[in-house]
Amino acid sequence: MRVLLTGSSGWLGRHLAPLLEESGHKVTGFDVAPGAYTNEIGTIADRPSIDRVIADYGIEAIIHAGGLHKPDIARFPRQAFIDVNVTGTLNLLEAAAAAGHERFVFTSTTSLMISQAIRSELSDQATWLDESHAPLAPRNIYGVTKLAAENLCREVHQQTGLACLVLRTSRFFPEDDDTLTKPPPENLKANEFLNRRLTVDDAARAHLVALEKAPDISFGVYIVSAPTPFSRQDCASLKATAPDVISSYFPNAADLYAARGWKLPASIGRVYDASAFQRDLGFQFKTDFAAILNALRSGEDLPFAHDAAYPSPSVEGADLIWRD
Repeated sequence: MRVLLTGSSGWLGRHLAPLLEESGHKVTGFDVAPGAYTNEIGTIADRPSIDRVIADYGIEAIIHAGGLHKPDIARFPRQAFIDVNVTGTLNLLEAAAAAGHERFVFTSTTSLMISQAIRSELSDQATWLDESHAPLAPRNIYGVTKLAAENLCREVHQQTGLACLVLRTSRFFPEDDDTLTKPPPENLKANEFLNRRLTVDDAARAHLVALEKAPDISFGVYIVSAPTPFSRQDCASLKATAPDVISSYFPNAADLYAARGWKLPASIGRVYDASAFQRDLGFQFKTDFAAILNALRSGEDLPFAHDAAYPSPSVEGADLIWRD
């Protein structure tokens, strides 16, 4: 299948493009910055460019993994988020429908599920987040525009029949957190596999499976995050005494962490549940918190990437995204 991959120079794109090619697909990469898997440089906010690329390369399906992200809030105005994340997504959807495509995969984010109250952890228990969570009240322009893009996917599917799968991915970025400084970055990433992270390799595999299964499912919105060991019944205890809950599932976790000078989270305020994605698409994640502990136990490399100096393509392609 000839696939247009937006965001091909980004962290997900550089892992997803070779996986698609290994699976027999012909990939055309589109991004605002050059990269090893990027064939065309441009902005998805420019509909004529999208139409030209689809025609020139004979595109048959689109994986829309590009866009502005949460750290970009400090780099671009709100209008840039609307131009790229909303108008850009609509351009791709309408171009796909006009070209007679049968499938469209959109990379969304679990971030849009986090209201200010959830972010502030005002509840006396952890918030359990699955696809039924409502109401959705994104706390920033990133989440607002991603939710709008999801709704465009739903509306275009309803009007045209284009099969659309929306993947709300949790964290898989390699760089440091842009707001949290404690615990240290690798410790923080390891902790997040309990409730809000996955590897970029699992994220790429999830997109490949979504591309394959989209016509069978027709439309779906799915959380994509490493399987949590917890259940809803743990929510109160996770907020109050998370280390005790973790130790009940992983008795050696505290000792393995201590040997590396790490700390388990004292409290967990939210948990993402990806069981629907696993069930509906028959997907199995390769990395979970148990895999982190296995790496600590064996002394092998940690099964996730950390790169504090990772350069976002939005920085290099800033002039295409927004000009003052």
